[in-house]
Amino acid sequence: MTKIVFLDVDGTLIDYHTRTPESARRAVDQARRNGHKVYICTGCSKAEILQRDLPELDGMIGANGGYVEDDGKVLLHHSLTKEQTRHVTEWCRSRGIGFILEANSGRYYDDNFLEQGPDAYVRYREGKGTGNTSLQEQRERIQREFFYVSGEDAWREDVNKISFVLRTYQDHLDSITEFPDMIAHTWGGVGESAIFGDLAPAGITKKYAIELLLEHLGADQKDTISFGDAKIDLSMFELCAFNVAMGNGGPEIKAAADYITDDVNSDGLYNAFRYLGLI
Repeated sequence: MTKIVFLDVDGTLIDYHTRTPESARRAVDQARRNGHKVYICTGCSKAEILQRDLPELDGMIGANGGYVEDDGKVLLHHSLTKEQTRHVTEWCRSRGIGFILEANSGRYYDDNFLEQGPDAYVRYREGKGTGNTSLQEQRERIQREFFYVSGEDAWREDVNKISFVLRTYQDHLDSITEFPDMIAHTWGGVGESAIFGDLAPAGITKKYAIELLLEHLGADQKDTISFGDAKIDLSMFELCAFNVAMGNGGPEIKAAADYITDDVNSDGLYNAFRYLGLI
């Protein structure tokens, strides 16, 4: 029977150095040859995904549910308004917080993020057990992979979500109060510590996007399987019939899983695909 598989990206399909383990690539390729459908379901926007060397897929859910694509057809694209983007960027600037605007056209950073982002990314990778990266390497990556914006150029209307560096956890709590028309999350390192905050349109979740995609496909919820490693993936687990946590995942996602596989770099995806009979 055909299964519909939803894969988180960072820490699930790819490692924290943004590399796809060869065994994961084989697993996805073979599962699709066996007639199963495989989608990514990620917080990343499409521009970031296009910079990754991923296996061929049936489609994607991006921006934590704000963008849905099946076989090249866009089913949903829900962005922040220009006024919402202005509100967030000016709030960040007033507090001296660096931000990234995540859009399908690219990722956009400001001066504060170029100053704060490299350290935040180093801490993120160290927290995930994949250190060995320098501040200079991260600064060069930002300048190479992102676009710079300043002033009113940041007030875009194609932004799926906005990530920002947390000086303290209070920045995240304050963002919840400041932006009641948006949904606020945090993401980070070991134990899912809060290194970054992010803000996206209210009502958008991975669960919502999967429901929309299943309706489009005429597929049944009982045939769905999801894979994740972080709290943001819990909304997938609420909907899908069988849920797999990566060995490198946080405690909340493991507690909610039907099965816990190995780490992303220890053939975790491949081993779970075998266990489930997808390959």
